Amino acid sequence: MHADQFFMLSLPLETHTLTNTLSFPFPERRSVLHFLSPQPSVFLYLPHLKEQEDSLKPNIYLSQGRSEVSLVLGIPTVQRQKESYLVNTVNSLLYDLTPEQKSDIIIIIFVAETDSAFVRSVAEKIHKNFPDDVTSGLIEVISPSPYYYPNLTNLKETFGDSKERVKWRTKQNLDYSFLMLYAQHKGTYYIQMEDDIVAKSGYSESIKAYVQRVIGEQWLYLEFSQLGFIGKLFRASDLPTIVEFFLMFHKDKPIDWLLDHFLWVKVCNPEKDGKHCSDEKARLKRTFKPSLFQHVGLHSSLPGKIQKLKDKDFGKQVLYKAHSNPAALLKSSLIHYQKYSLDSAYMGKGFFWALTPVRGDYILITFTKPQTVKSYLFRSGNIETNGDKFYNTTVEVLPSDVSQVENRLLPCCRPSTDGFAVISSFVNGVAEGVIDTALHELDAMRLLVHSDSDVWVLLSENKQTETIEIHCLAKKKVTCSNISLDHLQL
Repeated sequence: MHADQFFMLSLPLETHTLTNTLSFPFPERRSVLHFLSPQPSVFLYLPHLKEQEDSLKPNIYLSQGRSEVSLVLGIPTVQRQKESYLVNTVNSLLYDLTPEQKSDIIIIIFVAETDSAFVRSVAEKIHKNFPDDVTSGLIEVISPSPYYYPNLTNLKETFGDSKERVKWRTKQNLDYSFLMLYAQHKGTYYIQMEDDIVAKSGYSESIKAYVQRVIGEQWLYLEFSQLGFIGKLFRASDLPTIVEFFLMFHKDKPIDWLLDHFLWVKVCNPEKDGKHCSDEKARLKRTFKPSLFQHVGLHSSLPGKIQKLKDKDFGKQVLYKAHSNPAALLKSSLIHYQKYSLDSAYMGKGFFWALTPVRGDYILITFTKPQTVKSYLFRSGNIETNGDKFYNTTVEVLPSDVSQVENRLLPCCRPSTDGFAVISSFVNGVAEGVIDTALHELDAMRLLVHSDSDVWVLLSENKQTETIEIHCLAKKKVTCSNISLDHLQL
């Protein structure tokens, strides 16, 4: 099939297995047989694509083929000379998503490189850090065909930019275009991310609520960050037209300038003044405040460039959630850092942040009177310090009737020590569940660490309404930011 015929197809996505599959146990690397957009005009702007029929086939390294979601998040990433922020960015986006929210989102990581070894290393890192989210289809990792990029060595230098900067911004235009056109069939809305951002807690819920507010109005995109192209949300159905405009001028200007020019072309009258133009563009560009995404990367993907941009409307992050918990005596072998004490977290005045946990460390919550706890949630880490988590740590309960544990009469639980029974463990920094009614009243609950950690730990939230919920962070320290007990919250 010739490339221009291939590009004009408008069929559901199909896949086939390549011979050079990955050596690790992921879904095989696959190439999509149908791609991008039905406009054959792309070959006017990128005529080299006609030379290879594979030029528009993305290589898919991680995917379960999820589609028909409400929101698609696109993250382009490249090989950086300095540090990579990608894992932290994905951590931030996933931090407090509920299972329901996760089921209605896709995060597409577009590794904008043709070095298959590097792309494979990124896929391995993502799979290692987010195995459940990869398996569920929430996270995808793709890369472009090696034939996608044109020769970028003979570009015209404009606006005083160096040859390297012109090459960088031109490739970025092509990267964003490829990612957007891959994503267009995946969901209803598409939002552009970068690989060095942090998300505000509750961003998914805020986006959904704002979209519902303006869904019947006329707009081209919604802006959830005022920096560059970060946090720009489009209707997926508009992406082909927008991308065609980007490709038409991909060698001329940076992509955020092109987006502004697209607005100008649509609504500005050259016979009227600048204020009229600005007002007209504002109707098609709705800005949500406070911003939901902040740029955190210091080292740009452009080699040698230091990027200190910050969104002044981002504000402060909510690092813990306060709840009302039952009266209890608190004890821990963990050494808290500065003012971040366990008492403060339990009382809803802050979060608990402690130095590196070692095997045998614990947090003990002894109720002043027996409690019937229906459910619990312990969350470690918070939106800014998401690595400070509990690892290899169990949640244990002490029933008022310890004979149940001693006589192994509880099918739900296995005995621990001192009359405690193990009811669950932390997974990806979170432990939550429902307390088996066979346990009846509880005298205490305990978190018990079973191996030395490399990081601190932070508990950022605990909640008790006969439900227990605790949130923690870790990083050579331990931080707990959320504890909640259907009758116990920290």
